[in-house]
Amino acid sequence: MIEKEENFRNGTIAELAKQIALAARTAPKARGTDNLEIAVVTGHDIERLAQRMLSIADATGQQFFARDAENIRQCGAVLLIGSRVAPLGLNCGYCGFATCGEKYREVPCFFNANNLGIAIGSAAARAADLRIDNRVMFSAGRTALEMDLLPGCTMILALPLAVKGKNPFFDRK
Repeated sequence: MIEKEENFRNGTIAELAKQIALAARTAPKARGTDNLEIAVVTGHDIERLAQRMLSIADATGQQFFARDAENIRQCGAVLLIGSRVAPLGLNCGYCGFATCGEKYREVPCFFNANNLGIAIGSAAARAADLRIDNRVMFSAGRTALEMDLLPGCTMILALPLAVKGKNPFFDRK
């Protein structure tokens, strides 16, 4: 049997996305507190995400959502990493309040955001190790948040994953 790469590309990306998700899960976390949610978007749900991104671009005038939607459409999988708000009781003041107890629920905890950043960085590094083109996207993460794809999360970043002859995340307009 001869199997052409384009016939198994997206299925392979979806499988490797699970390895990339595990790299995000094992990333270091402040006080060892894991409040991350991680999911892989594939197939028809990628188009749903892209369509919603186009709607946001139209509604807000933020055209980078439309540009990024076209990138999403070229992916075999999109990794979503989100964080729930769970102050760690360190009273660091980085959120603008002297103590975690004074902080409003809606105000993000610095350490939750930092853990999210470390996790997305670990995921991007693993994708690079696997030679899968990727790019951290606020826009796709913000759209996933609006779509409630990771219930309970207040911050989501996306890592679209693609294998093409040319990196679709390079030379973007």
